[in-house]
Amino acid sequence: MSKLQKILVRARRQVFSEMVGNNPSVFQGEGYDFIELREYMAGDDIRHIDWNITAKMQKPFIKIFREERELNVVVASVLNGSVHFGSKKFKQETVADISALLGFSTLKNGDLLSSYIFTDRMVSNSKPSKKLHQIQKNVSEILNFNAINEKVDFKVISDTLYRRLRRKSLILVIGDFFEIPDFKLLAKKHEVIAIVVRDILEEKPPKMGFASFVDPESGAALEGDFNSSSVNAYAKKVAQHDRKLYEAFRKQQIRFTKIYTHSSAAVELRRLFEGR
Repeated sequence: MSKLQKILVRARRQVFSEMVGNNPSVFQGEGYDFIELREYMAGDDIRHIDWNITAKMQKPFIKIFREERELNVVVASVLNGSVHFGSKKFKQETVADISALLGFSTLKNGDLLSSYIFTDRMVSNSKPSKKLHQIQKNVSEILNFNAINEKVDFKVISDTLYRRLRRKSLILVIGDFFEIPDFKLLAKKHEVIAIVVRDILEEKPPKMGFASFVDPESGAALEGDFNSSSVNAYAKKVAQHDRKLYEAFRKQQIRFTKIYTHSSAAVELRRLFEGR
C-alpha cells in the first residue's frame, strides 16, 4: 500500500469509524435556525408540530425554521522548504495527514470543501466540492510537492484568499509558522484557524557536537558546535518566537493548535474543535 493510500485509509477510518456515536464530526454543521411559531396550516410538515405549545393552546402550532447555508471549508496547506524536515516523518507528511482528516470531516458533515497549496505563490487550488476524489487529489499534491528551496509569503496567502473567497468561509491554514502572519483583515471576513505543524527536534534539539546542516528553505549551509549552550539558546529563541506567534493569533482572534509529527493529528483536531 502506498503512502497516499495509507494516509487516506487511516484518515477515513478515524473520521467515519472512530468518530461515531458520542463523537460527532470535527465540524459542527449549522443545520436549521429556529425562527418562530405559527398555527398549523394544511400542507405543513407534521414533524414540525410543537406538541407542548399545541397542548397548551388547544390547537396545533408548528415551528418555523430557516435552513442555513452549508459551511464552506477551505484547507490551505503552506509548503515552504522547512516542512521538508522530521525525525520520524517529515512535517510535509503530517500536513497531508491533517488535510485528509479535515477533508473527510468536511464531507462527513455535508459541507463544501476547497483546497489550496501555497508557498510564496498559489501553487494549486480546487473549487468547492463534496466529492471524495478531491481529498485524494489534494493529499497526493501535498505528498508529491517538492518543497525544497520554496519560501513562504503570508501576505500572498492572505490577499489571495481574501480576494478569491466571496462567501464567508472557515479557513484552516496548515504550516509550521516560523514566520508570523498578518491575517487580521482575512479574519474579519472569515473564520480563520491556524494549525501549527512541528517536529519535536525543532524545539528541543539534542546536543550533537560539531555538525553541518543545510537550510531546506534557503539552501544555506550551517556548520558549528551544537553543544549544550548553543542548543539551549536556540530552543529559547524558538520558544520566544512561538510566544509572539500565539499573541498575534490571539490579537487577530484566530484559534490555533500545534500538532507534532509524532502525535495523533485526529486527537489534536478533536481537542481544537471541542474547545478543550
